[in-house]
This record gives sequence, C-alpha cells and structure tokens, in this order.
Amino acid sequence: MVEPESPEQFHARVMAATDDDGRLPVAVSQMPGWDVYPYELDSLRLKPVQPLADGEPARRGETYAECWCSQGPPPPDDGATRVWTNQRWHLDLRADSGLPVTATLMPFEHHDLGNLPADLAAEMCQLIVTIADAVEHVPSVGRVQLAKYGDGGAHLHLFFFGRPARMLQLRGSPLLDWEENLPRVPLAMLQANASVMAERLVVHLGGTAGRLGH
Repeated sequence: MVEPESPEQFHARVMAATDDDGRLPVAVSQMPGWDVYPYELDSLRLKPVQPLADGEPARRGETYAECWCSQGPPPPDDGATRVWTNQRWHLDLRADSGLPVTATLMPFEHHDLGNLPADLAAEMCQLIVTIADAVEHVPSVGRVQLAKYGDGGAHLHLFFFGRPARMLQLRGSPLLDWEENLPRVPLAMLQANASVMAERLVVHLGGTAGRLGH
C-alpha cells in the first residue's frame, strides 16, 4: 500500500516539474484554458516555487484568550455591516466589494471548522443552505459561491460571494480575480442587497436583522 506523502516528498515532486528558474509551466488545459479565465496567456507565467517553510505560521487568534471572541460579541469589523444574527452566529456584509454580495458567517464561540461541536455543525449546515438561498434572491446575483480559507484567522469564518447575474465571464473559481478589478459597489447598494437577504433569513431562521442603511 502506498504511504501518504510527507511535506518534503510533496514539495520535491512539485520541484521536479519546474524549469531551471523553479517555475511550473502554465497548465493551459486546466483553468487558464477555460473561457472564463480573466487573463491573457501570452505573457502569463507562474512565480518560482519557494522552498518549504519551517512550519505553518500562527494565525490570528489561535487560542481563545487571543481571539476577539474572548471580549464578548464583537461589532462588525473593517467597516462591515451586520446582516443577521442569532445567539450563536452572525453574518456580516463586507463594505468594500466589487460583487453584489460578499458576506461572512462566523460563530460567536471560539471554534475552527475542524473542532466545531456537533450542534453548531448541524446548525451551520442549515445556515449555509438558507444563506445561499438568500444571496441568490438578490436581483443582481446569478449564483452564490461558498469559500472557507482560514489561513489568516483561526476563528471559523465562511465566505459567501454573489456572482453578478448574466455576467457569464465571471463564473467559477476566477470570480475573485475579477472581483479585485471590478469597480466598487456603492455601500448603499450593498446594504440594499443585504436587506433582501436579511428579510429571508429572519423569515426562515428567526434571529435578528441588522440595522442596514443606518
């Protein structure tokens, strides 16, 4: 039976595929070959593959004492607007976005995805379904995308991105590459979109809608 790779073995296998400058070839049969890929291929190249780090870096708030949640329920940060909340979760709207909706779902208690208690995990699944439905009821949204990264902050946070309706060039995983270059949606419009979401969330989940636009 094949044994799982170590980080060193994985990195060595990647390096074996690089050129003399340590660069991997652009896989034009994969994402760069899709019709939704946002960049021209003629001058596109990948950065050289870097050596392995000594270890995974610490994230913000790895322990409860270091996390914002140890100070009690937080206000929305980074200019965000609270869309909806109940006793266990809050959904915030990002105020700086080129998309009709960029929202973040987080529990109030300090957990990451891998140690989420069973009751919160079950509730999270229902929240994901209902929030996705709410995002797709925003008139300017065609589809919703869901993401979990967690490389910067240790506290669980799920992202919901509303892909603009009928802009098929923005489909799929290149959506965030496009988002960085799209003009910013006015805050009042983002809050109007979030009001559509909040109304549906309160109807289907209870909880409390944020004071959007105030």
